[in-house]
Amino acid sequence: MSELYLRVVSGIVMAVVFLFAIFMGGWLFAALIGVMSAIIWSEWTNIMLPDGDDRAKLVGFVCIAIMTIALLFFSGTFLFITIIAAFGIASSLLLSWSGGTRGVSGLLYAGGFLIAMVSLRGGFESTAGLIAILYLCVTVWFTDIGAYFVGRLVGGPKLAPSISPNKTMSGAMGGIIAAAFGAWIIIIVSGVHNQGGLLLLAIVLSAVSQMGDLFESGIKRRAGVKDSGYIIPGHGGMMDRVDGLLFAAIVLWVFSVVINGLVAPATALFV
Repeated sequence: MSELYLRVVSGIVMAVVFLFAIFMGGWLFAALIGVMSAIIWSEWTNIMLPDGDDRAKLVGFVCIAIMTIALLFFSGTFLFITIIAAFGIASSLLLSWSGGTRGVSGLLYAGGFLIAMVSLRGGFESTAGLIAILYLCVTVWFTDIGAYFVGRLVGGPKLAPSISPNKTMSGAMGGIIAAAFGAWIIIIVSGVHNQGGLLLLAIVLSAVSQMGDLFESGIKRRAGVKDSGYIIPGHGGMMDRVDGLLFAAIVLWVFSVVINGLVAPATALFV
């Protein structure tokens, strides 16, 4: 079985499962993101803490599980306190059990993705949450597609040759333009208000997603590995697939929380 065939088949399967969970929302989406976050934590520790204490790795999994359950069943102040307490205790243990600041950073990385994605999507009935996640994912996916094809066709100066030698400045611009186009489709079809503001936000999120891609590439280059893992046939690890989405999701969540607060943050922007 060729690598290209594996890549295509696994890509289709991932897309179908992920889109189904997005449309369903609620516990199904939260559970999927929780599993993805746990895999991200596992890959992070394998790269950044290859000789770390096994207890430090376990405490991260427990923390992510607690945060997933809290996001499913709690809300408001109690949810906030539970997540802060879980992260605070886990961080203290990581610092004690050879996890160090790298362990805490990894927990922020994986946990931030979990909190942002689940909070933005909300429950089964949240139409605003559905639109928010579709807008986010389309923006990031179109960024990747545009950057890949424009970079290959146009070429030119490298974006960050010391980190990722294949990325070009033309590709980065192509990704931003493609992201704006993809986001505009979601904006128009969904009929949300503040369409101009969301279009500008999509441009920002596109740039942020490319920064996330470079960040993960820098981690792998520093560790001397090609892929973050091998869990996805033909695609490498989970971190390889969600690096841009992770950064963009956190930025969109923070922006939404600033505008609308911690409860149902997506309703401020996507109505």
